[in-house]
Amino acid sequence: MKQYIVIGCGRFGASVASTMHLLGHQVMAIDKNEDIIQNLSDKVTHAAIVDVTDERALRSLGLSNFDVAIIAIGSDIRASIMATLIAKEMGVEEIICKAKDELQAKVLYKIGADRVVFPERDMGVRVAHNLVSNNILDHIELDPEYSIVEIVVPKKWMGKSLIELELRSRYEITVLAIKSGKDINVTPSPEEKLEGGNILVIIGKNSSIRDIINQNIETVGRR
Repeated sequence: MKQYIVIGCGRFGASVASTMHLLGHQVMAIDKNEDIIQNLSDKVTHAAIVDVTDERALRSLGLSNFDVAIIAIGSDIRASIMATLIAKEMGVEEIICKAKDELQAKVLYKIGADRVVFPERDMGVRVAHNLVSNNILDHIELDPEYSIVEIVVPKKWMGKSLIELELRSRYEITVLAIKSGKDINVTPSPEEKLEGGNILVIIGKNSSIRDIINQNIETVGRR
């Protein structure tokens, strides 16, 4: 299992850290703000108060032990650059950075970032996905190949259980949760039968998700 570290835990970083942990990954979150770390402490594997502008403190974390570093620092460009450089120097396999503009992104790529995200722009991608398909209620792109989406249960799936549908073998997707009105089942049984109005929270390859949408155009209406 991959080890993740999130450096800088504002709204974006905290959301990434807690979501990755919820998906079953080992996540360490660091920030200099004590209140932020206290709020995150029970939502991640490890949380520590660290000044991300302190080079010595960053190096002492042993970044080489982590497979993926998410540098979620957008406003302090110097700190963002320094954290990226240190992660690169210490051999982190994958480095994902947050940027506020194209110039910052260009610099981050030049010094070793593998991917740069723009939270505000990426929100626009989510909105676009929602607008162009009645099936998709929400869309979160994890990386260029995988996403988490909420879809209205297709009519063809209604009355069938998850094990009957063979979603993992047929579509290479996993159902993370089933929503029914205000209720949410985050550990659905394989024998769980899908009903009209259910919302499925699924994770899988973008290509597989597109196949599901294309093959199941008719769905029940949105709630």
